[in-house]
Amino acid sequence: MPRLFVALEVPRNAAMSLSLLRGGLPGARWIDVENFHITLRFIGDIDGRTADEVVDRLDRIERPEFQLALSGIGSFGSKKPHSVFAGVTQAPEMYALQGEIERICQRLGLPADPRKFTPHVTLARLRNSRPEEVAHYLTGRGNFHTSAFTVNRFVLMSSKESVGGGPYLTEEIFPLYESGGNWDGAELHDHL
Repeated sequence: MPRLFVALEVPRNAAMSLSLLRGGLPGARWIDVENFHITLRFIGDIDGRTADEVVDRLDRIERPEFQLALSGIGSFGSKKPHSVFAGVTQAPEMYALQGEIERICQRLGLPADPRKFTPHVTLARLRNSRPEEVAHYLTGRGNFHTSAFTVNRFVLMSSKESVGGGPYLTEEIFPLYESGGNWDGAELHDHL
């Protein structure tokens, strides 16, 4: 069974900007451009029936599209760095969407995600990179940012069991509604 996770895709122009950050860090295994994403909820290895229930519940989410940008870079694992990442701007809509997905997963009996949600795009996984090398890499690229982009869907992705970093496959797509219109979920029910 593939490992599943819910994510936001990184549009091509932002992914190309991220690709310019590759290189210059010993011990880094760089993520391929087509595998850049923002994980909203890691689900893991689940059986087919549970996967179908997850898809069914995610398909019922009704949330507006929103704007995001990527800004700044950092690392996880201060004394023993294990990855470098690009940061994501604060968007209340993204946090609301992530919170709803988390509640759905817990209602389906999946264990709560033990880590605090920290939106990011992993750029590289590190092996034996010294903290001072990581600090030097980050110092030279700290002012990184992309233009804002519209997030109009979220996806369920799968990965083969590996050390991370892809390849990833989009299993399901869940659209968000256009926020510019007069859409109201109650109106939809009134006309049915």
